Amino acid sequence: MATAAAEAVAVRTVEEREIRFVRLWFTDVLGMLKSVAVTSAELEQAFTEGIGFDGSAVDGFARIQESDMLALPDAATFQVLPDDSGVARMFCDIRTPGGEPFAADPRQVLRRNLSRAADLGFTCYVHPEMEFFLFRGANDPTPLDQGSYFDLTTLDVESDFRRHAIQQLEHMGISVEYSHHEVAPSQHEIDLRYADALTMADNVMTYRLMVKETAMHRGVHATFMPKPLADHWGSAMHTHLSLFEGDTNAFFEESDPYRMSTVAKQFTAGILAHAREICAVVCQWVNSYKRLVPGFEAPVYVSWGRYNRSSLVRVPLYKPDKPESARIEYRAPDPACNPYLAFSVLLAAGLRGIEKRYELQAEAEDNIFEMTDMERRAAGIPSLPKNLDEALREMEDSELVADALGEHVFEFFLRNKRVEWDAYRAQVTPYELERYLPML
Repeated sequence: MATAAAEAVAVRTVEEREIRFVRLWFTDVLGMLKSVAVTSAELEQAFTEGIGFDGSAVDGFARIQESDMLALPDAATFQVLPDDSGVARMFCDIRTPGGEPFAADPRQVLRRNLSRAADLGFTCYVHPEMEFFLFRGANDPTPLDQGSYFDLTTLDVESDFRRHAIQQLEHMGISVEYSHHEVAPSQHEIDLRYADALTMADNVMTYRLMVKETAMHRGVHATFMPKPLADHWGSAMHTHLSLFEGDTNAFFEESDPYRMSTVAKQFTAGILAHAREICAVVCQWVNSYKRLVPGFEAPVYVSWGRYNRSSLVRVPLYKPDKPESARIEYRAPDPACNPYLAFSVLLAAGLRGIEKRYELQAEAEDNIFEMTDMERRAAGIPSLPKNLDEALREMEDSELVADALGEHVFEFFLRNKRVEWDAYRAQVTPYELERYLPML
């Protein structure tokens, strides 16, 4: 929908449905959702002039001497919030006072990478599988059930929870593919139907808020923390990716044994080649690396396969003869990442593989977790970084990530995460006290 037409629809909807406030949403570099509300009377002016704010007060945005920023609402994202609240929302693009796209806006980072894909003739589509936990409270990580994969639980708050959360999402125009109980106690998954990468990044931000609000209204707490329970599976955001040329899926090739085109193989090879470099972005928290350990079906080693769920990249074969469904599944991201930046580095790595014509390594058919270190080295299978510090060291030497994120975001992200790592490694944990205090 053209911008002017979308703005007219938004203004008319506000009038007809007596919307009192419109929340303008954007994210900081770490993926935290920000919001400023305008009254319905100010909406048209917000479209033409934007809403000014102090960018120096937002993590990763601007220095004090460059603080003035404008939030310009994207009318194509206008949606009325559920529950008859009389409130709507729109995502914003951040601009400088001169009207230029702001380099530190994560939405702009993704737009820039999608533009590079478009220059090569591609549109990127994404389908994330979002997992999360429900606990008794924000400070009480007690599961609400002892269910497992696909279990039908009978506890009232959970049996009703996913249905209501899906209704909230669909009210916001976000299509849901399916939902179910996950492997760990009180762990759930709601999968969003595929969409173009920018729309999906917006949808992920909305998803996280809607799930948390739905839980709060039921007196429980929803968390996207990657690994809240030490002895159980962590939460992932397995991300399915495909490139289209017009209406044609560029990843599909009927004559290939894997049904993978040359483009798909090169894209996959790019993601594998740069997997260690991009890991800090798709797994950005100290806690993220508690999930990436052997024994819990999370990826640890850099490999690909069709049937092998120990691989970092999997080629799903649910519908092998349906061209439009051809895709790859990247299994490293967790649901607490910044989706704009995560999709950006994944796309950049894949496109680098296409542009440089990377060759895809052999498929890993064995269970990689059962291989010895010597066998993995012989097979050319490296591991993902084992902690945030190692991931940051890989990232800071990466020309690809620096180019994908832009200098401003790249430098802030590294600086912020170094502070997080230094704070974490200075902590004395309950594990250390329990293990060492009595004996040392």
